[in-house]
Amino acid sequence: MAPTKAESKAKPSAPKKKKPQTKVKIPLAQRRKARTLIVQALYQWHISKSEPLEIEAQFHEQNGGKIDWEYFSEVFLEIPKQQEALDKRIAPLLDRELKSLDPVERALLYLGTFELANRIDIPYRVVINECVELAKTFGATDGHKYINGVLDKLAKTLRPVELAAKK
Repeated sequence: MAPTKAESKAKPSAPKKKKPQTKVKIPLAQRRKARTLIVQALYQWHISKSEPLEIEAQFHEQNGGKIDWEYFSEVFLEIPKQQEALDKRIAPLLDRELKSLDPVERALLYLGTFELANRIDIPYRVVINECVELAKTFGATDGHKYINGVLDKLAKTLRPVELAAKK
């Protein structure tokens, strides 16, 4: 069968482009639960001096439910590797020695600093808010205020473009 006039005049269609694969969006509750476990794992790492891989395996084994495990593993395993660099970012902003910080505060500052420095896909306000909320849950009575102050100062140096855009 011969093509019709309209079909013969029509331009050949371009090959269909494949849509780029987008990463599946993880529900916020799963990411929040991952952050909670990261703080607990960092606390355990600080206190017990165990290997991060052992702690990671233990947390996977002991915690079920919907958790952003990919995020947990990525962040928790990377923080001990970057401890020295994180310490250098945090120490100038403190009013005391880093080693004198409560282990929970230290874990929260490591998490917040890591996210501010390495996870620009997470807005700085989210990073600070999540750490403050975790400090209210796990930290000392007014520890959340301290965490907020330090991470706010850090955001000014690590995310100046983002901060300027918010003004």
